[in-house]
Amino acid sequence: MIRTGDEYRESIRDGRQVWVDGEKVDDVTRHPMFKPIVDVRARIHDLAHEEATQARMTYQDAETGELNAVANKLPRTRQDWHDKRAAVELVQRAAGGVATRVGDETVGEMWSLYDGQDVLNEVDPRFSENIRRHIARAVTADPFHVSANTDPKGDRSKAPKDQDPDMLLHVVRETDNGIVVRGAKYETAAAYANQAFTKPTIANWGNDAMSDYAVGFVLDMGAPGLKFVCRNGFAGRAPASDYPLANRVDEVESLVIFDDVEIPWEDVLFYQHTRAASFIRATLHRYSAFPFVQRTLHLADLMIGAALWNVKQTGLEKQPAVQEKLAQLACYRESVNAHLTAAIAMAEPSPGGLLMPNQSLLYTGRVVALSQLPVMMHTARELCGGQICITPDAATFADPEVAPWLEKYYTVNENWVAEDRRRLLAFARDLLNSDYAGHRLTFQLFAQSPPFAQLGAVYRNFDFNGPLDLVKAAAELSDKVDASR
Repeated sequence: MIRTGDEYRESIRDGRQVWVDGEKVDDVTRHPMFKPIVDVRARIHDLAHEEATQARMTYQDAETGELNAVANKLPRTRQDWHDKRAAVELVQRAAGGVATRVGDETVGEMWSLYDGQDVLNEVDPRFSENIRRHIARAVTADPFHVSANTDPKGDRSKAPKDQDPDMLLHVVRETDNGIVVRGAKYETAAAYANQAFTKPTIANWGNDAMSDYAVGFVLDMGAPGLKFVCRNGFAGRAPASDYPLANRVDEVESLVIFDDVEIPWEDVLFYQHTRAASFIRATLHRYSAFPFVQRTLHLADLMIGAALWNVKQTGLEKQPAVQEKLAQLACYRESVNAHLTAAIAMAEPSPGGLLMPNQSLLYTGRVVALSQLPVMMHTARELCGGQICITPDAATFADPEVAPWLEKYYTVNENWVAEDRRRLLAFARDLLNSDYAGHRLTFQLFAQSPPFAQLGAVYRNFDFNGPLDLVKAAAELSDKVDASR
């Protein structure tokens, strides 16, 4: 059953302990640094109810007849992926920017565990049952689901036992009701989410097969003992007229502190099993990488649009040198688009009976999208020109004493008046040149995994046998040459 935006807002008014900018937050739905992005998440719920958008955002369950969110539906067919892609596009356009942590890109990580139920059954059959129940709940209850990945880590050259043990999240004891965990995680949107799939970091969780660091669970974000210490948000720092993206789609990260938080047994997905931890780290993004890369595609569209409007308003779009740079942006955009399209077209059955995007194409697309992003942002910045860093703010344009001068020098013709140019330059500045722009770039590069891990995923999923066989035949190598060595 799909929720409304107001139902979502009410669900996170649960007394959670949140700090930002040196103050404790009473209500994240009203605080100026959280309200804009909370409203984006609420808007997604409301889109599922509105007549004009409901068909793209929902599907009817064949058994219950209930309308559920397309984003949470288990992918079993190519049409499911086409439907998800259409819903993400609608959400991003409605947000008016790039919103990454809105749920659909993190619930996919649970589907990877669905594929690994045989691994979970090795530990305890209850864990396999837990994952099936939580996936079903995600479909029917429509929670805002995020994913808690990265620990503070501490000294990475040392094992957990050789430093402060709390640097990596771990189990400190068992109770009749479940396990008690201590440590911390960094997570985007945690302070205003309903639940999180919490799992081990990429770092070493210990070599012991029964390691207390090898634990994964579904976390209720209103659980006692949780504390959310957030980075300073971009929303509210400066007027929205000057920084439209920072004030609309800034997603606030938190250091989530687990101060002896009890996790009920029914929410534990694996525990004291390094093979399960290794499995989830290796397969974590087999589904979630798709919407993540699609968001980079939307970012590419924003860059192309901002750059092209900027050259059009000054009449430069017909110059070959300008067209060359626009073509570079278009090639980048279409390269990302091609990998997404091909990943669906060549989708593969998963071990759990789902349909996963072609893994080699998807992970390669992620590397293309993220490794080329800094260069493409710089290309878009060149096309927008230096005025994105020197144009006065909206308040100055409105000042009666200087307004006539700004009207004179920022008006190009009857089609491009000063206010439209100011708006365009402010948007481009926030997209490419602001504090928010720098944050967005770093987030895209590291949000799923660091660059070396992204290339590692390509290495593990690319079929090297084809090129090996080709060269073996072309070079007329003998059968003594063994590709397995």
